[in-house]
Amino acid sequence: METNTATDALLLDNQLCFALHSASLAMTKVYKPHLDALNVTYPQYLVLLVLWERDGLTVSAIGERLFLDSGTLTPLLKRLEAQGLLSRTRDPDDERRVVIRLTEQGRALRQDAAAIPGCILDSTGCEVEQIAVLAREIAQLRDRLAESKR
Repeated sequence: METNTATDALLLDNQLCFALHSASLAMTKVYKPHLDALNVTYPQYLVLLVLWERDGLTVSAIGERLFLDSGTLTPLLKRLEAQGLLSRTRDPDDERRVVIRLTEQGRALRQDAAAIPGCILDSTGCEVEQIAVLAREIAQLRDRLAESKR
């Protein structure tokens, strides 16, 4: 049977976007039981990861790190604040800026989350080095795609 290159280019399984999307969905499903135990969603977990690296960031700095706009991030931060995991305060030097700080409970949650990366690694069936290479390549792809939009 002869293949048609134009038609093949439109096959779902030939789409990089679908491979990335479906892998993201699968990854989120693997995370779900671990995050349910912490009583946080995947996007909330990403915010906590950023703050565990560096506490006291502004909403815009967190948004830049996670590639999220403030309209998406603000409700998420409000829910984390309602759970007692962080506080949101206006920067006294610039009232337009909101500074996000972990509470004691938010800092303590890091201990409970410490085993998650190992569990996720086990679920992938990959070696640490393979995951590191894959993560770098995906980040490079993301950066090239972001740059192409400019």
